[in-house]
Amino acid sequence: MVGFSAVVSALLAAHAALATPVRSRTSYRVKDSHHVPRNWRRVSRAPADHVINLQIGVKQSNFAELERHLYEVSDPDHERYGQHLSGDDVKELVKPTNETLDLVHEWLGDNGITPSSYSSAKDWIMVTLPIETIERLLDTEYHVYEHKDGGKVARAPRWSLPAHLHKHIDTIQPTNSFFRAHAEKFDHIEAPVHLNPNYKPPSNETLNAVCNVSSVTPECFQTLYSTKGYKTQACDKNKVGFNNFLGEHPIRTDGELFLAKFRPEAVSSAKDFPQLTIADGPGDYALTPNEIEAGTSKEANLDFQAIAGISWETPIISYSTGGSPPFTPSPSTPTNTNEPYLEWVNWLLSQESFPQVITTSYADDEQTVPQSYATRVCQQFAQVGARGTSLLFSSGDSGVGTYGTCLSNDGKNTTQFLAEFPPSCPYVTAVGATMNFEPEVVAYRPAFTGPDGVRHGNYTSGGGFSNYFPAPRYQAATTRSYVDGLAGAYAGLYNASGRGYPDIAAQGLYFAYFWNGTEGTISGTSASCPLTGGIISLVNDALLASGRPPLGFLNPWLYSRGFKGLTDITSGSAVGCGVDGFPAKEGWDPVTGLGTPIFPGLVGLAGGKLFY
Repeated sequence: MVGFSAVVSALLAAHAALATPVRSRTSYRVKDSHHVPRNWRRVSRAPADHVINLQIGVKQSNFAELERHLYEVSDPDHERYGQHLSGDDVKELVKPTNETLDLVHEWLGDNGITPSSYSSAKDWIMVTLPIETIERLLDTEYHVYEHKDGGKVARAPRWSLPAHLHKHIDTIQPTNSFFRAHAEKFDHIEAPVHLNPNYKPPSNETLNAVCNVSSVTPECFQTLYSTKGYKTQACDKNKVGFNNFLGEHPIRTDGELFLAKFRPEAVSSAKDFPQLTIADGPGDYALTPNEIEAGTSKEANLDFQAIAGISWETPIISYSTGGSPPFTPSPSTPTNTNEPYLEWVNWLLSQESFPQVITTSYADDEQTVPQSYATRVCQQFAQVGARGTSLLFSSGDSGVGTYGTCLSNDGKNTTQFLAEFPPSCPYVTAVGATMNFEPEVVAYRPAFTGPDGVRHGNYTSGGGFSNYFPAPRYQAATTRSYVDGLAGAYAGLYNASGRGYPDIAAQGLYFAYFWNGTEGTISGTSASCPLTGGIISLVNDALLASGRPPLGFLNPWLYSRGFKGLTDITSGSAVGCGVDGFPAKEGWDPVTGLGTPIFPGLVGLAGGKLFY
């Protein structure tokens, strides 16, 4: 193992080599710029010796061809449906050309820099350098920016490249991305339950006996979505995974308590599911005093418990990825800086296999991410989908946007609805939230002041239209029909031709769960997303047991056939930005998507057999 002093010496040597800049083949020109989002302020120049792990997104050779393959194997009307690509197939399609790699390596070499690592397809090159060296390499300046919550990052809103490299490098981060992955959860144990005075219990006696609107349990979900009694068949072939970021890791003892109460036959699954760590993410251990004080792992617990409660026999895998720590300007200390999705997805793509369903309950405003970076991360997600995995992301908890923040980040401060990323990526399935049971309606909880005196805004299933990604072909006609039906309402506040989300929805208000040995409730699309992931994994179980491939990238199938196996949600709206927001309507809408799952219907439409 190389000692820390040796690493520092090597970095100082590289810095010395750069004391005299090497002339580039061509002059430098600005490659990318991005406005500093609201809630951030520049506080100082970044320390010259602060070390950053720089990720260089090298131009992929043939993404258009990869996208074609993705849509063909995901389209139930295509002869190649279900014929998912291998890892090697995907790498061959996206690996950079020799010319591109040679030019990028030449540029790095001329500046005395040797790559520290590569992604599996070599479409990302990683280098670890002090800020002073990066500033010279990218003709930029890094400053320390502080978020209103106290978090700090080192960023450079504008950076440059030699002109001849512009067509060979798509993005470099961390430079101008202010993305802050936050969990899409609304309340915790301490938040009071709000009961709508107009709520009516289900008239269906079976449903009414197991569904309590103030604390919704796995038995309710099984009954509501008709998975109860299904006998899992393909445990040796099928898996489901979930992501943890921001120091989160699931606590086994809490999982055991949850399952002991709500699914006693499933307690064993809490004891032995793998917890994999990536990029120095947290491991498998009990809550520490500091984590208890900070409320850490509520999201991770929710994800595991929501999946295990509906699909416990299918092997579950937890991924905990490091990143997004507080900025600590200590000399020459490598810092994992706030790009966790890229760390995780590049690691995933390097694996020979991975689960057929993976859920993620973290997102941020799309406009905090430069479009170039969002596009490349989205393209990494497409690679996962091409290999036969359904990626599910929470759609957000603030309707069309958090009140008081609905302004553009282009320097004009134009009033607009706020899309979220990654759910706005067209290669993932975004999951909204519902509440109540007969009928289900858009999840909503009005604003309130908690016992601690802190004011909380309203919670509503998030949704809208991307400002970065156009509506993909699988949903273009559907979203256009919805926009036409609005008859001009909210015109100018959203991109009417953008990718619409969410795609589907499920229950997302007052989930029963355990944290730190205590039972409570928690709400958010970060609840509906893993619940939906568990249900989709059961559909895959039925398919694999019937000799069919897993669903893979869901959306082309959902919009062409799968919607017939969903319950359409037509009541409620995406309240946010001080208005009612997009209303739920018959068919697709940007608040609950195409609807909530009917398990037997989904299995039948996918061509599988039911095993009750």
